[in-house]
Amino acid sequence: MSDPNVNVVARLRGIGLKPSLIQQLPSIELLDTDSTLMRVCEVQRASLTLHDGVTLWPARQLPSLRADLTDIGDTIAVGDWVQVGRDDFGGCWAQRRLVPFNQLARRLHQEGRDKVARAVIVSNVDTALLVMGLDHDYNLRRLERYAVLVRLAGVAAVVVLTKADLCADPAARLADLRATLPDLPAISLDATRPDAAELLTTQLGPWLSRDADGTSPTLVMLGSSGAGKSTLTNALLGSQRQSTGANREDDSRGRHTTTARSLHLTPTGACIIDTPGLRTLRLDGDAEHLGAVFDDVARLALSCRFRDCRHEAEPGCAVRAGVSAERLHNFHKLQREARRDTKSALERKAEVAQWKSRHREARERLQDKRG
Repeated sequence: MSDPNVNVVARLRGIGLKPSLIQQLPSIELLDTDSTLMRVCEVQRASLTLHDGVTLWPARQLPSLRADLTDIGDTIAVGDWVQVGRDDFGGCWAQRRLVPFNQLARRLHQEGRDKVARAVIVSNVDTALLVMGLDHDYNLRRLERYAVLVRLAGVAAVVVLTKADLCADPAARLADLRATLPDLPAISLDATRPDAAELLTTQLGPWLSRDADGTSPTLVMLGSSGAGKSTLTNALLGSQRQSTGANREDDSRGRHTTTARSLHLTPTGACIIDTPGLRTLRLDGDAEHLGAVFDDVARLALSCRFRDCRHEAEPGCAVRAGVSAERLHNFHKLQREARRDTKSALERKAEVAQWKSRHREARERLQDKRG
């Protein structure tokens, strides 16, 4: 006679449950009616849409769970796993969240410039598909920022260049991208072609395949509005599940057709998370971690003449000699953002006070000169 819990585990692996998450459970008795494990497919404020491996369920978060996560600067996100209980009326309530093995997050300024909040985008992701259009959306510096975002979270990345039909030379753009980010696999295609789904499935085969134990991979679409994320999602799903819309003709900007993150299951067994375009992308990491992500900068820095070289104007800087000016400029810009976002409110206030004092002294000196 088969163990029913084994069947439950197999079913949940089909929507991405990994062994590291199972180990957080007090026991393997996943069929306990008082504590069912489900995956978060959509979040709307306190309301959730959950998947048990077979069916979608509407649910809500227990206020205590939401408060506990808020206290540590966290929140439930699409891709999370939660233990669910039912009330007397059959309603589902998320009672506990399993600690995610990774999170993609960004930082946001709230309530003025003195507060920086951490906003979780998705949780428990294996691969990020960095989607960028070969029209006016094409921007290698922005793509580099997305690449840093996913690497800081320990997530693999694949670049998908869409709208190849709108580009005179897609191969040249692809070569330029590979020269700038040689470690990232990249493909290009026209997602509106009838055979787009077949091409996409073939080219993304290694990232769409299940593990040896049957665990489904989880992929997330990241990119600006109008890049083609929802079109790609529909191609992988084999149906028009996600709404799509045309871009503005003057600048190819999207119109935020997708308004919420959502998780879907593909016919090949992979989990796909579609996301709205991000208007701002401030990285969730400090300057030290950021330096480790720029492998070429870290490697060349060992050959700089000065050990504390900042790669700006110091003589004998191996980084400036070996890294393009655009990439180095982006590195410095991201470092400044990381330092600013990791400062405490008191440190920011002290810095502002220092600059005000310097400006005041400068005005006083100028007035003295004028007599």
